[in-house]
Amino acid sequence: MKLKQHHIGLLLALPAIIVMALLTLYPIIYVFYLSLHKVSFYPKLTFEFVNIANYLSALSNRLFRISFLNTLLFVFGATVSEVALGLVFALIFAWEFYGRKYIAPLVILPMMLPTIVVCSFWRIMLHTEFGVLNAILTACNLPKINWLGDPRVAMWSIVLVDVWQYTPFVFLILYTSILSIPREIYEAAMIDGANRLQLTRYHILPLLKPQIVVVALLRIIDTFRVFDKVYALTAGGPGNATEVLTFVIYKTAFRYYDFGLGSAEAVIMLATVLTIVMLYLYITRRR
Repeated sequence: MKLKQHHIGLLLALPAIIVMALLTLYPIIYVFYLSLHKVSFYPKLTFEFVNIANYLSALSNRLFRISFLNTLLFVFGATVSEVALGLVFALIFAWEFYGRKYIAPLVILPMMLPTIVVCSFWRIMLHTEFGVLNAILTACNLPKINWLGDPRVAMWSIVLVDVWQYTPFVFLILYTSILSIPREIYEAAMIDGANRLQLTRYHILPLLKPQIVVVALLRIIDTFRVFDKVYALTAGGPGNATEVLTFVIYKTAFRYYDFGLGSAEAVIMLATVLTIVMLYLYITRRR
């Protein structure tokens, strides 16, 4: 009887499994297939097997290496900032204060906006001559900053935009996790004489560790996929200062029509993400 129920459950899940395989596994396998071939379109579509030549070409490409380091910088800067700020906001909102129920919806507003809209008004705010940030610096008798045109600052400006948009995502997950903690834990700790700082350090944070691990993992994966902000804010400039992996892959495949090399770059990116995720899970589980 149990065996039949198992078969029925598997049968019911089969359509979803087939759809997921077609939408996920097939594209990955096909991209890997393309990465081992040189794709030509003239005079007809041909696939010439070149073994690992595309991978060697990608790894020897200086622009690809620069984009790889830029991507790691963006992932680290954005993820650490978003998790830290989201945790701080969640801990602040965990305590009752006047107007909390009205302010909380405003905090999560940025992540509900389309990225292109976010980038549009941040381009205005970061404008060298007319932006509000430089207006504040001028009012404080500080020099203006070329936020999107200075190679030393441009990547951090994109990080700033991403932090503004997705810190609410981290806040929302951690805040709801805090609200799900039983009130008895708070009451028992306060009866024992714990103040708010001690309650946060010794009770709330340890209970939040699984959620912090999950939300950090989600942000690592998502920040690796950054494309739209780079495309809308700097288009990879100035120079190569904000070139990231996704942008280089896009240009290789859809501007230069080198689908074999672009696929190899995509596979390298996928392998990097998987390696970082597995290493991150291994470290967090050991702790």
